[in-house]
Amino acid sequence: MRVPSRSPGHQPGPAVASTAPAARRLPAGGRRTTAAPDLAAYRSAVAELLVEVGALADAPSTTARQVLLDQRLREPAVAAVLDATPQGLVGARETLLLEMARYQPNARSSAHDLTALVRIYLLSRIDVLWWRDSPTFLTDEQVRTSTELVDLEWLRRRGLLDFRYQEQPATVLGRGLRAVRRRLRPDATPRTAGLLFRRARREMIAFLNDLGREFAAAGPPGTPPLWVTSLARSAEHQYRLRRLGYAAMVPSGHCLGWAADVELAWYERFGARTTLAGLLLARQEAGEINVIDEGQAWHVCLAPAARRRFRRAYEAEMGV
Repeated sequence: MRVPSRSPGHQPGPAVASTAPAARRLPAGGRRTTAAPDLAAYRSAVAELLVEVGALADAPSTTARQVLLDQRLREPAVAAVLDATPQGLVGARETLLLEMARYQPNARSSAHDLTALVRIYLLSRIDVLWWRDSPTFLTDEQVRTSTELVDLEWLRRRGLLDFRYQEQPATVLGRGLRAVRRRLRPDATPRTAGLLFRRARREMIAFLNDLGREFAAAGPPGTPPLWVTSLARSAEHQYRLRRLGYAAMVPSGHCLGWAADVELAWYERFGARTTLAGLLLARQEAGEINVIDEGQAWHVCLAPAARRRFRRAYEAEMGV
């Protein structure tokens, strides 16, 4: 099984415009192809490309990297995926080159080097391919008020969640208390800023509940429950993260409501990291999710093929 590169990861990226797909030329004959791209072949090609990018990571190799990308992104397995995204192959290539030109490593970013940046960008295009017709949450207000999203806190208080999360402190006092707790018990929880929006699609809640139960059953004794570090967020917040130096790609599955970030690194101390990684990769191979290794946390995006099943699961679990 070909899986995403395990090279470490952490970084940022541009600004949002219209959510409408960019106009692209149709293939010869005037029709778009309807065959679904081969995602296994795409991931395999990306993994091979990353090895070559890693060998050209130094500053003097800028021209060589561009030539490499020009060649590799036009390979059939890669071009089929990129051309099916709203930007198309040319737009994806130009965006990736711009991201690489702007790249500055920093401690906040999940793209700790250029190789990780390329991996995160290219694998995140699967999310965009899957949900290209799904509307983007453009503003924070849209996330807070959308009827497509459910308040997690309401469910948590009723014992209906099989995963954990923490919210971002909203005040200076709250941030101070969080810092004190971390000093007193540095490993009690993952080192994450927490959720700005404690809201998620119903299908994502059902998926994370299902994963949380599976992890609880498979993990070593004493393993804490599944921890989610990010869910739905707005394009407005995505650009806020980019300005802070995070690898917040645009467009993003988070801004469509179909992605989440799951803590991985923290579970190393419980001997459960490999178990959780295996569960995620098995679900990816089954076509249920897309997975991106971003180092401390792994990005997951629900596949459209799994949407109906998890919507039904949510309704059954919540009695609606």
